[in-house]
Order: sequence, then C-alpha cells, then structure tokens
Amino acid sequence: MAQKEEAAAAAAPASQNGEDLDDLENPEKLKELIELPPFEIVTGLLLGIHFESDLIKKTTEEKSNATSSTQVTDRERLPVNFFKFQFRNVEYSSGRNKTFLCYVVEAQGKGGQVQATRGYLEDEHAAAHAEEAFFNTILPSFDPALRYNVTWYVSSSPCAACADRIIKTLGKTKNLRLLILVGRLFMWEEPEIQAALKKLKEAGCKLRIMKPQDFEYIWQNFVEQEEGESKAFEPWEDIQENFLYYEEKLADILK
Repeated sequence: MAQKEEAAAAAAPASQNGEDLDDLENPEKLKELIELPPFEIVTGLLLGIHFESDLIKKTTEEKSNATSSTQVTDRERLPVNFFKFQFRNVEYSSGRNKTFLCYVVEAQGKGGQVQATRGYLEDEHAAAHAEEAFFNTILPSFDPALRYNVTWYVSSSPCAACADRIIKTLGKTKNLRLLILVGRLFMWEEPEIQAALKKLKEAGCKLRIMKPQDFEYIWQNFVEQEEGESKAFEPWEDIQENFLYYEEKLADILK
C-alpha cells in the first residue's frame, strides 16, 4: 500500500506524536518520542446517541441545553498538540507522516430517528490507513434499512489506494453518503492522485477543503479541553490564505 508521506518528509526526521520538531531538543520530549510504538491505530470511543439529525452540528454549549446531550470524556478527544501540528493546513507538510480522521456518522431509520456516533482514527501508514481502518472497524457493514450520512474531517486528502477503497464502498453501498473535508491535499501534483480525486467525485463522494470554521468545529468537538474550561479556537496566521490556496488547487483538479 502506498505510503502517505509528503516527499519533503524524507529529508527530515518525522515527529511521531504530533509535536513540533523543535521540541526534540528537550530530553523529556525526546524520551517520549523514543518510547512511542512504530505503528498504532487509535480510535476514540464511539458515542451512541439518539437525537434530531441537525443536533450533532450544534456547539458543545448548545448540546448541554438539549434534551439528549452528548457526554464526551477526554479519552475520546484528540490531544491539543496533535491537532495543532497534524491538522495545520500548511503548504509543505514535512514531518506530518500520519493521517488523523475525525468522523461523524448519522444512521437514519425509516421513522426518521437518527442514531449518531463520532470519534477519531489515526494511523502511522504501516499497516492500514485511517480511511481504510474506518471501513474495517467503524462501519464494517451497512444495514440496508438505514440511510447513512458520514462526514470525515481529515488532516490530508486520501492516497490513491484509499480513494479506490472509498469508491468501491460507495459503489456497493447505495444508502451511504460521504462528505470528506480535508486540511491539506496529499501529493496533489501527482497524476495518480489527481485521477483518484476525480474518480471520488464521479463516484458521488463530496470532497472539499476545510475552511477556518471547520477547524474550529474540530477544536470544539474533537480536541481535548482543560477540565471545567473550554478555550476558544485560535486560528493560525495563514489559515485563511492556505485554505484559499488548496481550494483553488482542488477546483483545478476536479473541473
């Protein structure tokens, strides 16, 4: 399976835990990196909840006032440093040799009731990419009596192999709708990747670049917060500029 690493990463040591590479001078931080396993798929615990389909788009504060609220513990959320490093929509993503995938799954029955689950996956690109792991572990099968609306918030767009798996799943699962929002485009200059993204669109997959508001949504709903304290999302300096850069590139590829 293709390695989802940026070409620029080959020239520099990759951070394995989402920390900035400058932190490697810190002895304690270096000890943490050395002790990390070479491959791991991490999943946040699934949350099974019943509510109206648009409730999952509400903020955490709004959910606390709803009749059916979501209770999320820190174990189901991304560490802050993972988010800030891995999801940053930089043009050259040296050292970011993982994919982080936050997902929201809404399964709607004939009566209109929606069961929603959410969580996250990460990979080290050694055995299974996060996109493939989603279909292997989160939604290994589909109930024909339900209609599935799935949203992914992914640190980078799929490689060709993952795009092919997505296309095959959509082709045989007519009750599945998939929206993929990505922070960066993975190796977008490669013809193979461009062809894969076009095929995703043709298969009915909606693909778009994450706006600053989408990063804020991830921050509010998937990232660890201090106990009893919810910090506001602080956009990085070039977040809007980089969004426009990738949006233009994706539009050129898909036209």
